[in-house]
Amino acid sequence: MSPFEILFQVGSAFFGVITLAVLFQVPRKYLLFAGITGAGGWFAELIMMELTESPVLASFSAAFFVAVLSQVLARIRKAPVTVYLVTGILPLVPGVGMYRMVYYLLQENNEYASYYFSYTLQVAGMIALAIFVVDSFFRVFYRKRK
Repeated sequence: MSPFEILFQVGSAFFGVITLAVLFQVPRKYLLFAGITGAGGWFAELIMMELTESPVLASFSAAFFVAVLSQVLARIRKAPVTVYLVTGILPLVPGVGMYRMVYYLLQENNEYASYYFSYTLQVAGMIALAIFVVDSFFRVFYRKRK
């Protein structure tokens, strides 16, 4: 993948996340960092896909990065974690897999439908697991610190 293509995709993720944040009525003072969180997550996904060629592992790693960045930004900027997490995770959501699963179900091609169902479930599960692990770590760490 060329550097221009990576830059274009990361920039698109940045503006896409900002657009979603505006639709979710995120306050203006958080928009820039919400965009950075989403763009950083997408960049992490692209890098991990190049290194591992596993979409499941790449999704876990990128979601882990987004969750950590959301927790850190929330504490630095004194904002709710969900402001950054919900908007920042948007580029990682396996929407294409869900679309293809339904498409092949309607075409009555059960083999492809089950493949995309499994793929979507794995990617979504890894995203949820990464968020859970990071959130649990931050809860334990900050409880012990107090």
